[in-house]
Formats: sequence, structure tokens, C-alpha cells
Amino acid sequence: MISAKQIKSLRDRTGISIAECKRALEAVAGDEDKAIDWLKAAGEQIAGKKASRTLGAGAVSAYVHSTGTLGALLELQSETDFVAKNKDFRLLADDLAMHVAAMGPQDVTELLAQPFVKDPNQTVADLIKSAIQKFGERIEIGAWHRLDARADV
Repeated sequence: MISAKQIKSLRDRTGISIAECKRALEAVAGDEDKAIDWLKAAGEQIAGKKASRTLGAGAVSAYVHSTGTLGALLELQSETDFVAKNKDFRLLADDLAMHVAAMGPQDVTELLAQPFVKDPNQTVADLIKSAIQKFGERIEIGAWHRLDARADV
């Protein structure tokens, strides 16, 4: 039997819905680390199913480093404005703008393959798949632009 404490712990670590956390814990006999792996695999399946949905909303986020010499502007797309206005979605857009400023990817393939600057244990693609699972909508990184005013770069 999976306890509410176990479900809450997994939800706190992943941000995934209570029902999905319970399903994952039941599938792996209560092992939280294995449940995270199970959720990642499920997230890839969910992302695949949502890949053909239309993106009709989103958010734009800006990041400027404390030195004022480095920044990024990033568009994060979603299906609905309901998700686009969600606080966690906006935080994701902010984190991705900071990542672009810090890592300077040249194209979307490179960006998605990079280890996420705030958690190198996952790639940006993993982060997006997790968000798709969390919000239940297709999410994609749209356009971005990185600015660097330092003379030596």
C-alpha cells in the first residue's frame, strides 16, 4: 500500500500530479527513485502523443545577468493561455531564458541536448518533457535571442 506521505514526497520532487505519482509508486512497489525513472519514461510517451497538437499561446521571458552585460529573451509556447498564464509555466520560461544566457546555444538541437544549468542531471529536453507531463499540454521553445555586451566575446 502506497502512503500519502510517499505520494506527497514524490510530488514535491517532481511537480507531477498526485494521480501520476501514485500510479508510478504503485508500478515500482513504492521505490521513489524508480518511480522518478518511471515518470520520465511516461513523460516521453505523453510528449510523443501531444506532438501534433497546435501551439496557440505562450509566454515571453527575459533574463539579464546581474552584471548587466549578458541577457536573453525567450519565447516558450503552449497550447492554451490557461497554461501560459500558470505561475510554474512562467518560472519555466524564466529558467530557460537564464539557461540560454548562460550556455549560449546556437540552435534548438543544441539547446535541447544541453544539461540544464540549474540541474545538470537532466537535459533541457528532459525538462520540457517533464513540463509537458505536468501541464498536460504540448510545450515547445520558440524563438530566443542572446545578447552579450562583453568586448572579449
